[in-house]
Amino acid sequence: MAPLGRRTAVEFVGTGALVAIVVGSGIQATELSKDVGVQLLANSLATVFGLGVLIVLLGPVSGAHFNPVVTLAAWWTGRRDGDGPTLREAAAYLPAQVAGAIGGAVLANAMFARPLVQWSAHDRSAPHLWLGEVVATAGLVLLILGLARTGRAHFAPVAVASYIGAAYWFTSSTSFANPAVTIGRAFTDSFAGIAPASVLPFLAAQLAGLAVGLVLVAVLFGRPTPAAEDVVVPHGEHRAAAAGR
Repeated sequence: MAPLGRRTAVEFVGTGALVAIVVGSGIQATELSKDVGVQLLANSLATVFGLGVLIVLLGPVSGAHFNPVVTLAAWWTGRRDGDGPTLREAAAYLPAQVAGAIGGAVLANAMFARPLVQWSAHDRSAPHLWLGEVVATAGLVLLILGLARTGRAHFAPVAVASYIGAAYWFTSSTSFANPAVTIGRAFTDSFAGIAPASVLPFLAAQLAGLAVGLVLVAVLFGRPTPAAEDVVVPHGEHRAAAAGR
């Protein structure tokens, strides 16, 4: 296993790269087309491909969580048998993910000659959007832990990226499903941005989705069995796998 410092650095860089992909592709899409549907399609496709690559590349080092929800889910489910990250590791990952997300948004702004920090004016405050975040986050947790419980963690890069791409379209919130990414996206007044005032309700919805996802995993898959193979996930230590965006 890589040293904690290296794994933490990977979580910082990976989350930053993910946000740069989401924000940068959103800016590019709005510069190339005025059609909102085309903009969302371009943004979602770039995120799917970018996320898949990041999971494949960085998953073997840190689990490629890139998402506090994934880290917390991996810690909670593995705290008894030591399969997930320890509390100390989770405490290192979470601030690295948030800092990386902010850095990724700033980098995207810089690449498109925008102010480095430009608070978003994109209001996303509505109950149906919060419900969309609960659904998106619960589904992500269910997918990642479900793959681990069934010995299919090796499908995480494709499965997680595909889920996020689909959730862009089937959830009202366009599936942020990631507290760190949500905070980072407040730093850009672009297609992918979220107004600072909308951040806290989104975070609350994502934590609620985490709780729902953990319940669904317990109901549908039960406790992990010794036969289950390790799953490298982009959000967890040994079997977390995917980051949401």
